[in-house]
Amino acid sequence: MTRRELLALSAAGVALGAPSAPLIDTHIHLFEPAAFPYHPQGTYQAPPELLAPYLAFAKAAGISHAILVHPEPYQDDHRFLWHCFDKESPRGFFKGTLLLDPIDPKTLARMEEMVKAHPGRIAALRIHAMNAPGEPPERTGAIRNRDLSDPRIQQAWRKAADLDIAIQMHFLPHHAPEIGALCKAFPQVTVLLDHMGRTGMGTAADLDSVMALAKYPKVYFKYSGWSYFANPAMPVGPVVRRAYQEFGPDRILWGGLGMNAKAHAEAERTFTDHWSFATAGDREKIRGRNAARLFRFA
Repeated sequence: MTRRELLALSAAGVALGAPSAPLIDTHIHLFEPAAFPYHPQGTYQAPPELLAPYLAFAKAAGISHAILVHPEPYQDDHRFLWHCFDKESPRGFFKGTLLLDPIDPKTLARMEEMVKAHPGRIAALRIHAMNAPGEPPERTGAIRNRDLSDPRIQQAWRKAADLDIAIQMHFLPHHAPEIGALCKAFPQVTVLLDHMGRTGMGTAADLDSVMALAKYPKVYFKYSGWSYFANPAMPVGPVVRRAYQEFGPDRILWGGLGMNAKAHAEAERTFTDHWSFATAGDREKIRGRNAARLFRFA
């Protein structure tokens, strides 16, 4: 890391080196398209975010572990994820998520094969439901926006429970009632809500629907996706506080800290600005202790 990057971390109050409590980033994306080309059906073309520089940054920032969220540009080609597992430092630094088409009849067998091939390393199956209100779900093409009421979605949730991995939902907030129906049907499944349920892109009613998911005891809320709160009618601060009240400090995770010192420092400042109400102990839970317990990081 450069001296400027180290100063950026220090200015944000990031303690360099190993902190007294674990600091775990539950949501990172890495990309190396030169060595691992994007899938033809990838939904966007991301700029490179390379493994080696990220590991150097994480070490300097005291990040003890990270969840590598397998991104849409790679679709169901997980070779780069396996590469990251092979090249990580220290060993066991990463766990990862899968991206498979939940309505594909081959998916259940592929889930089992991947989880068994990488024991203890797969955290979740990620499902995208980003179609806008009134926009029909997709049945073919890129892996996204499948119909959450499809029985094959239910089979994927059941398989996740059998394999002891979570379901990670990336969704627009109007899908919260559908997610709630699945939570009710499969109370044994751990569910992760990405990017604060994207509530910054919804309405007050949508926010209520997302917060209603707190009644399911295995649903976790992720403090990430700060950039999705561009609507002044839905500022991020009240959402952070309400989630803390509804889910409690034991079911909130922190993620999306950035792939470098500058991005991390900005995330630290944003987070600190909006959670002054939390006790020091609860902050330690959210910043890492909850993730260490949930994902069984040593």
